[in-house]
Amino acid sequence: MTISKTKFAAASLIRAMIEPHLPGWIEPLWFMTKEEALAVAPQAEIGWFDMYDKADMVEVISAATQLKWLNSIYAGVDGMPLAQLQAQGTIVTNGTGINAITIAEYVVMAMLNIAKGYRQVMEAAQRQEWLLDSPGKMELYESKALLIGYGAIGTLIEERLAAFGVSVTKVRRTPAPDTLSPGEWRGRLGEFDWVILAVPATGETDGMIGADELSAMKSTANLINIARGSVVDQEALITALHTKQIAGAWLDVTTPEPLPAGHPLWDTPNAHISMHLSGRAQTLMFQRSADRFLANLARYKAGEPLEPVVNLDLGY
Repeated sequence: MTISKTKFAAASLIRAMIEPHLPGWIEPLWFMTKEEALAVAPQAEIGWFDMYDKADMVEVISAATQLKWLNSIYAGVDGMPLAQLQAQGTIVTNGTGINAITIAEYVVMAMLNIAKGYRQVMEAAQRQEWLLDSPGKMELYESKALLIGYGAIGTLIEERLAAFGVSVTKVRRTPAPDTLSPGEWRGRLGEFDWVILAVPATGETDGMIGADELSAMKSTANLINIARGSVVDQEALITALHTKQIAGAWLDVTTPEPLPAGHPLWDTPNAHISMHLSGRAQTLMFQRSADRFLANLARYKAGEPLEPVVNLDLGY
């Protein structure tokens, strides 16, 4: 008697890490190109369709009409066909926490870089000019940070900033002690030296930092965005930076990405652009994702809850 196997479609990029550990009840369908992915997607009960081109990824996911579980290495699911997945009853697990350590470290690096004027130090070194004074006089110690978004990344940011003596005020949707609600933080913006954005990209967070929020910040404050470019009104930010309304901004994310040559952000002296590299500044991303997927695969077979599961109503 032939036993029906569960079809699992995934990119060949992850094949070496998971194929030796796949149980016998799984029939893997590997793909290397978009065309190959489109060919296997309609057959898949389980899919892992991550692609660099998000439009291609959406097209492939949309073709996976039999999908019961979609796995992704990406933490953000903005742009995915969430309504279709919800209608199909598809469970979606994402990469929340996979890159949290390195992104949290990037935030600390960004703050230290700005505080110590390290860009100017490196520029002087390239000119072979010996500086007699530090271009950055700021200490992280006893500075105040507003952390908007308190998920896996935000939690690790707070832990690391505690070691530097930074006072962190958190903003989160779920009420908790020592946190601000989404309706409270705007009235407190003028209190902080750092405003750190670590929120998911949703309709609710789209453009959440605009001209009004920037004008409410201290002129000595810095904005750090490791969320998505869409959460900031970029034109308003460029104006605020050029007029010194705020001291500076560290932007790991922009709109669009890649940021095209000649875009005014490149020539804005108090804008630091790190090219969405924060989550890539590590070597364990794929291995952690593979380990999490295999653990979830065992739960899937046993009928146990998967983790972390995306709330398709909220979009994260």
